[in-house]
Amino acid sequence: MSAGARFHVTPTPLAGLMRVQRRPLGDARGFLARMFCAEELQHAGWHWPVAQINHTRTERAGTLRGLHWQNPPMAEAKLVSCLRGAVWDVAVDLRAGSPTFLQWHAEELSADNHAALLIPPGLAHGFQALEDGAELLYLHSAPHAPDCEAGADALDPRLAIAWPLPVCERSARDAGHALLGTDFKGIAL
Repeated sequence: MSAGARFHVTPTPLAGLMRVQRRPLGDARGFLARMFCAEELQHAGWHWPVAQINHTRTERAGTLRGLHWQNPPMAEAKLVSCLRGAVWDVAVDLRAGSPTFLQWHAEELSADNHAALLIPPGLAHGFQALEDGAELLYLHSAPHAPDCEAGADALDPRLAIAWPLPVCERSARDAGHALLGTDFKGIAL
């Protein structure tokens, strides 16, 4: 990371999925952390305009949200950051023909570690709150498109995601997502 860079980007085992480490500037008053910079994140793979920004709060530790994605033509990239508390943030490769198809990668994102995940199109996203009152900020490359939204069961044994806490709560919508059948060939981007 160069002296002036505000982000250190590290590739993960899933192509295009990047861990973005912010470098806050601080003193006795507190800190300033750059949440997004198109120019600095372009080398990490972000080359879209920000089309939508969402903020979520999850009240109870152990709550599971996801797995969600949008299909083409509204497939989206996300930059996910934790503003309060901590989460176990997971991305699953659903890209047809990918060498890491159906593999997942997780990172702990927290208000204290200033880390984010840059999730490219074709990966599903979900998370588990590790603390009560966890808050996330999402930057999306495409607006929400109900006709293109999709989901999979985050407890799908085919994915075998190692959620760190017992699952205490899921929405009816998330619990109702189907398992990925053996006929699921992935998302063609």
